[in-house]
Amino acid sequence: MWDEVEVNRLGDKTIQFVLPEPFAPFLDYLTFGILPKHLLEGIPADQLINADFNASPIGSGPYHFERLMVEGNDVVGVVLSAFRDYYGQVGYIDQVVIRYYPDDRSAFEAYQQGEVLGINQITTGILADALEESDLAFYSSRMPRISLILLNLDNPDVAYFQEKDIRYALLSSLNRQWMIDHYLQGQAILADSPILPGLWAYYEGIDSVQYDQESALALLKDTGYVLAADGSGLRVNAEGVALSFTLLHPDDELHTLLAESIQDDWAAVGVQVMLQPTPYENLVDNYLVSRNYEAALIEFDLSRSYDPDPYPFWHQSEASGGQNYSQWNNRSASEYLEQARVMTDYSVRTRLYRNFQVIFSNELPALLLYYPVYTFGADVRLQGVQAAPMSDVNERYYNVTNWYLITRRSLEATSVVEVTP
Repeated sequence: MWDEVEVNRLGDKTIQFVLPEPFAPFLDYLTFGILPKHLLEGIPADQLINADFNASPIGSGPYHFERLMVEGNDVVGVVLSAFRDYYGQVGYIDQVVIRYYPDDRSAFEAYQQGEVLGINQITTGILADALEESDLAFYSSRMPRISLILLNLDNPDVAYFQEKDIRYALLSSLNRQWMIDHYLQGQAILADSPILPGLWAYYEGIDSVQYDQESALALLKDTGYVLAADGSGLRVNAEGVALSFTLLHPDDELHTLLAESIQDDWAAVGVQVMLQPTPYENLVDNYLVSRNYEAALIEFDLSRSYDPDPYPFWHQSEASGGQNYSQWNNRSASEYLEQARVMTDYSVRTRLYRNFQVIFSNELPALLLYYPVYTFGADVRLQGVQAAPMSDVNERYYNVTNWYLITRRSLEATSVVEVTP
């Protein structure tokens, strides 16, 4: 894309980008960081990671780097101070100390011992214990990720995936809420759209598919798949084609548990699933990219995607060589995505994306499972903290200039806060 963008300098602080055609998400492509030329100009890109700049960085945020905290040969934290010349509101807290810990349990114990006032993330490993802390407040936000099952709609070995009723039956037979409650301890939201909730383009009027195995069984029967006469419990059609396929999944603990639960739910309605655990990078490179798969349990990471443009994953032109791994080929949906990319009127774009989501909801080209939730904790003495829908987990600091401390009168007032990263 950048090869086709003309860049003109209009002044010391103004540059102009000229695009060959309208492209509404372009501003999203400008949300990368800018490095200081006067400090890094002479350093080759492959050596930037070893530059002295990394140990003493500068930026333009409300807090500036003061010093690293070092114990022996290890960096154990970083000290930040309020930047008095910040262009926006200057932070109420003079100094923020971010401490590093090897794992979530160590960070939680540091909070219990009074070493820190906040915990970067309340993971499922410490959630139960953290809930026992009466002075620890929780802040949760939807993460910029979607967990879903991709179905290869153009694989002749699983041609039945092209039938909408079968896709609907597969989704309605999954007890997604049970998976969220048991494997993520409730730290996720049922997914109903490929556009993340909380974004301006998300359409709240979509009817979420409910868990209903009786309805799933009826749909499978209506499509001609009945229980096999051999007593195997497997569903087959009149031509003897069985609802049987392989589900790829990442080989980590969570996805293995999810895959096993999915396998059990589908077995209950006569669908046979063979599980194939695969390292995530191999799953993408060796199977999804080549379209050499039947079904895959994966997670779309949409971090730093400030514009909700779902074109790369669902437009028909991306089915061959792009990221439309499902190979969904729906012209109406693609037209809405095309139009939304060239319109700058947000009310028009909102309507176009609403129409796209309605088609997606009706067709179910992929089986959406959940949006993970990110939860961090702060002591009740730390006030002004808020959590908004995130495009990146670092955005938990988005309103840090509004944070302030409540101190007891009997103690010397202080404006220093320590949190774990």
